[in-house]
Amino acid sequence: MAGTNHNKPLIADGPSIILVNPQLGENIGASARAMANFGLADLRIVDPRDGWPNDVARANAAKADHIIDNVQVFVRLEDALADLQFVYATTARQREMLKPVRGPGEAAATLRKRHVSGQSTGIMFGRERAGLESVEVALADEIVTFPVNPAFASLNISQAVLLMSYEWMVSGEAELPISTPPSLPAAKDDLFGLFEHLEGALDKMNYFRPPHKRATMVENLRNIFSKAELSQQEIHALRGVVATLEGRKTRPRKDR
Repeated sequence: MAGTNHNKPLIADGPSIILVNPQLGENIGASARAMANFGLADLRIVDPRDGWPNDVARANAAKADHIIDNVQVFVRLEDALADLQFVYATTARQREMLKPVRGPGEAAATLRKRHVSGQSTGIMFGRERAGLESVEVALADEIVTFPVNPAFASLNISQAVLLMSYEWMVSGEAELPISTPPSLPAAKDDLFGLFEHLEGALDKMNYFRPPHKRATMVENLRNIFSKAELSQQEIHALRGVVATLEGRKTRPRKDR
């Protein structure tokens, strides 16, 4: 979905994203793009297979240059986590360790509370092929896992980053990039005018048959339009439709 808007303030905050031994530049770039979509900015990479910087990663970041340009690269995971106070490890495998396991929504809410309180937080993601090793998960405070198909539970690393980044964004009071245009319901007088116009046209077409059921049919029609909470613009459009069906001349439409 296209939609970069350079007139909007850039959101760049929240937990650090730590990619452990990522193998493909494509996934690093896609992770950076996902972070940028949902307001995260601190990307840390531990022992990337193809080294750093990585032109493939930049190309796949879709202009999330503010993240790619500030990537921190570490040899040891312990160093990447050293300044953080609370860390989640993402995994889809059962681990024989006594750590709390959270879903993504609950984990994001926890991260949000800790972030607001001033704590430095992070989320670890493992290798494309095998995920995080148990010794790496052991360095985290808690585990986060996703409700996926148990027969096909492995997520691409950038997909996992996308899911957690999204949950982070919605855990706050994020504004949607687009909204429904403001529209107030029309005044009742306009609605009554539509009723009169439509019912008069239907009378001419002998729509209300048999005559003794006219009152009930009119009531049903009025209920339909009353429930719709039509705007003044919509009422004008409907009256134009009725006028056209009556054979009245209407103003020609201007080509756009």
